Amino acid sequence: MSVWSASTVGNNYHYAHPASRDSHSNNWCPNLTKHKCVMSGETPIQTDDALHTPAYLSWRKLQLSRAKLKASSKKSALLSGFAMATMVEVQLNQPEDTKVPPAMLVAFTVCTTLLVAVHMLALMISTCILPNIEAIGNLHSISLVHESPHERLHWYIEIAWAFSTLLGLILFLVEIAILCWVKFYDLSVTAAWSACVVLIPVMIVFLAFAIHFYMSLATHKYEVTVTGIKELELLKEQIEMGDHDGRMNNLTLLEQSRIV
Repeated sequence: MSVWSASTVGNNYHYAHPASRDSHSNNWCPNLTKHKCVMSGETPIQTDDALHTPAYLSWRKLQLSRAKLKASSKKSALLSGFAMATMVEVQLNQPEDTKVPPAMLVAFTVCTTLLVAVHMLALMISTCILPNIEAIGNLHSISLVHESPHERLHWYIEIAWAFSTLLGLILFLVEIAILCWVKFYDLSVTAAWSACVVLIPVMIVFLAFAIHFYMSLATHKYEVTVTGIKELELLKEQIEMGDHDGRMNNLTLLEQSRIV
C-alpha cells in the first residue's frame, strides 16, 4: 500500500474514531501489521511518481553514505587494531643477533604507522559524520532529508571510503609481506621470500578487481542516467502533445461558439 492510500485510511479512521483527551499515542494507523506507514516508525513506501523526485534521490544518497560510513568505521577499527597488535607483539632481536636488513625494519615501521594513520583518519571521519546522518535517517521521513549533511560532506565520505577500502587494504597486504620478512628472515630466507612471491599475484588480483568494480559501477551509473534522461525526454514530448491537443480542442470549441 502506498503512502497516499495509507494516509487516506488513517484520515478516515481518525474521523470515524476521534482520539480521546487522555490518549497520547502518535500512531494513527489502525493496523500497523498490514502495511507500513510513516507514523509507524518504518521506512515509508513511495509511489512511482515520488521515486523520481529530487528529495527521493537525496534520500537514496543518504542511505548509501550511511552504509559507506558504517562499513568504513568497522573495517578501519578492525584493521588498525590488528596493526597495533602486530607492532606490539612482534619480537625483534638485537642488531648484532639478527640478519634482517635495516631497510626492512624501516619499511615495517613506516608501513605500520601509515596503516594505523590511514585507518584512524577514516575512522575519525566516519565517527564525526555518521551520527548526523543517522539522526535524519532514523526518522524515516524524506521531507527532512535536506537537514542531513551527506551532500555537503560528500567528498569527506568518499575519502573515508577510499582510505578504508582501497588504500587501507593495500597497506595491510604490504604489512603482511614485510612482517613475514622481519619474522622469518633469521630462520629461513626462503620463507621470507615465499611470502612476497605469494603476495604479488594476490595484489594483482586485488587491484584488478578494484579497477573492474569501479569501472562496472561507473558504467551502471551512466546507463541509469541515460535511461533517466530518455524518460524525461519522453515525458516532455507527452506534455507537449497534451498541450497541443488541449489548444486544438479550445480552438474548436471557440469556433463552434462563434458559429452558434
